[in-house]
Amino acid sequence: MKYMILMNANAEALKHFGTMGAADFKRHVEFMRTLNDDLQKRGELRVAEGLTGPEDARIVRAREGGGAPIVTDGPFAEGKEFLAGFWIVDVASRERAIELAAYISTAPGKDGAPMNFPVELRPVGEAPPV
Repeated sequence: MKYMILMNANAEALKHFGTMGAADFKRHVEFMRTLNDDLQKRGELRVAEGLTGPEDARIVRAREGGGAPIVTDGPFAEGKEFLAGFWIVDVASRERAIELAAYISTAPGKDGAPMNFPVELRPVGEAPPV
């Protein structure tokens, strides 16, 4: 069963990262790298990526009738949360996906304390038969 695990962030989370020292930040990154390595070894990882901040996001739309696409800053200025990273995993059960999401939530923050941030878990849909 494929699941997408989404790690969202907001201004408070960014402020938290800003208060972390170099050792704390290194510990956090090592946690994520070890997680990804372990998932890869188990054959559960399909893809994992961190994303840049929303200031780099763009919304792109095709123009009716062709021509250059319409490109605007995005996703939206009033947004409070943004997608910071994601994993797509292929696991044996929903319970395993929940276990992984809960573990990701415990990524270390300041002074190595678990951050316990919310993590979104969504099943990946399959294409309908044609």
